[in-house]
Amino acid sequence: MLPLHLRNLVATVSAALAATTPTKRARLCNGRAEFCSRLYSNVTYVGAHDSFAFSADPFALARDQEVDIPTQLSLGVRLLQVQAHMNGNVLHFCHTSCNLFDGGSVLSYLKLVKTFLDANPDEVLTLLFTNPEGLSPATVWKPLFDAAGLTNLTYVPPSLPVKQNAWPTLGSMLDSGTRVVVFLDSQADGAHPTPTLLPEFSMIWETPFSVTNASFPCSVDRIHGPLATEEHMYLINHSLNTNIIPIGDGVIIPDPLDAPHTNGVPSILAHANECAPLGGGRAPSFVLLDFVNLGAGFQAADVLNGVSPTGSASASRNATATSGPSSQSGAALQRNLIQSYLTLALILALALGSLV
Repeated sequence: MLPLHLRNLVATVSAALAATTPTKRARLCNGRAEFCSRLYSNVTYVGAHDSFAFSADPFALARDQEVDIPTQLSLGVRLLQVQAHMNGNVLHFCHTSCNLFDGGSVLSYLKLVKTFLDANPDEVLTLLFTNPEGLSPATVWKPLFDAAGLTNLTYVPPSLPVKQNAWPTLGSMLDSGTRVVVFLDSQADGAHPTPTLLPEFSMIWETPFSVTNASFPCSVDRIHGPLATEEHMYLINHSLNTNIIPIGDGVIIPDPLDAPHTNGVPSILAHANECAPLGGGRAPSFVLLDFVNLGAGFQAADVLNGVSPTGSASASRNATATSGPSSQSGAALQRNLIQSYLTLALILALALGSLV
């Protein structure tokens, strides 16, 4: 047994070492320690619909977001949805036509994503790209990922399709450095596939889009086999549109006026709960929103994930995502002016037609 004076010395040194040894920070995956052990497919992520189409101008009719890509990501968006079209010889992110809203080149966009990932090494991000022109994944899309430095970060499953319960955990994806999951809605399983771009509908089903019914009735809108419906992940399109000229096919535009309510917890949870029986009793993997900076979409995701926002990054995200550049009165003015202009145009068209 050590003499008393040596025991006191050992105790003093031990206490000093304990005081100076840094405490290892608890690991976080997408801002949560508890997410590290969860499957990628068992987390609900907030997504930005038409993420490229951002503008603070309330009269930008084709916008679906008010804040830019870095701001969307800083709020907590972990699914970026976009649609691409060729603009000349360069692939751009545009919806329907680049004349309506040109979000710039896909390469520039992907470089912004890479910047975020470099600055946030504990985040897993999903990219969902709409490919309406059926462009080749191997010869058109993949070279852009290569140029942006994203290819080596992209998760490649050992086989396809991946069942909902067969995805890796967020922690293992971060460990392997493959923390970007990329889905294409068209041609990913076509004649020129590439392993880094995954076919969406064989692993994710969606609810209807371009919804004008604020109750968001749920149904399986797009899906592809061979997996059963409940073996897919699923995405709810929770963005409300307004038909400002309800004649014929109408004129449907995004509705920022109702976004704080649409993106509220009760509305999102009601939609998710109605869809849960179709998704094997599970919450959606993705909640796709317009105007992600309005409402409480991140708080709703916390509820669906069964976690508390207290003391987490999501608390500040929820506090931030309540207002945006355009006010409620600005959105209402936008809608009223658009209706007036289009109504006048319709009247003139009918009058001119009657004179011919």
